[in-house]
Amino acid sequence: MVPTLIAIFAAVALFAAIALVLLLIAQERSPTEVRLAGLRSRYHDADATEASEKRGVQDAFTMATRPLAPFRDWLKSRDDQLAHRLGLAGYRNPEDVETFLSLKLLAPVVGILVATFAAPEDIVLYAVILGVAAFFVPDIFLIYKTSKRKTSIGRGLPDALDLLVICMEAGLGIDQAVLRISKEIQPVHPELSEELSIIGYEQRAGKPRLDAWRSMADRVELDTVNQFVAMLVQTERLGTPIAKALGTFADGLRTRRLLLAEEQAAKTTIKLIFPLAIFIFPALFVVLLGPGVLSILKTFEDLNR
Repeated sequence: MVPTLIAIFAAVALFAAIALVLLLIAQERSPTEVRLAGLRSRYHDADATEASEKRGVQDAFTMATRPLAPFRDWLKSRDDQLAHRLGLAGYRNPEDVETFLSLKLLAPVVGILVATFAAPEDIVLYAVILGVAAFFVPDIFLIYKTSKRKTSIGRGLPDALDLLVICMEAGLGIDQAVLRISKEIQPVHPELSEELSIIGYEQRAGKPRLDAWRSMADRVELDTVNQFVAMLVQTERLGTPIAKALGTFADGLRTRRLLLAEEQAAKTTIKLIFPLAIFIFPALFVVLLGPGVLSILKTFEDLNR
């Protein structure tokens, strides 16, 4: 009886030892997996650190500008489209409106402080001019960011449509293809990637596909995007093959982009006239005519003697 129990315990112990060894071998990662895990953790830590730093700066700025809340509320009531205009520029966080209004109120103070460096007799005039000009600086910056974002989305749309056609021809549906493309083009076209990701999130939340694309057109307010959404609506209603329609539309966008590049190149000859006339021609005249003018002046001086 005792030898039998010893044999059973030995067998169980041997089985447990073998299972433990196999478990350790299975959990052991290759050097490549270890490096990938280290890089992944490093990037996640960097993103978390950057997000926490931005959040800390935002909280500190919010605390510092809390006395400006009544003035911000008054400006917000005067501009109902401010959140929409900020969204066109890519600023969609809830606190971006408050930050923009705070900067708009603090900018004239900075302009007045800059005016104190002027002469004492002109300080009032410069303070008024710089204060009024600084009040509109955030709006000018917002217009610039909106234009830059629209240009970036317009440039990246043909490439995204080409990738969309390839994905759909490979067997993916348009919804899955949009999510895949949003990840692939993120390093090159982050603005368009963000818009496509929002479409995916809206569809996951239950929003119809065409309504999600119309929402993107409203967020971007770009003619090419509006035409693209209209094409999607037409193909959905008529039942035409969407991959073929997307390919034709992408070819049209690419041709338009080529024509725009040729137009910009043709304008360079006219734009070069002003630098030539202002900077190059005067220096050229000095080099070519300078010695002759000096010789003529010296000749007149000798004659006067």
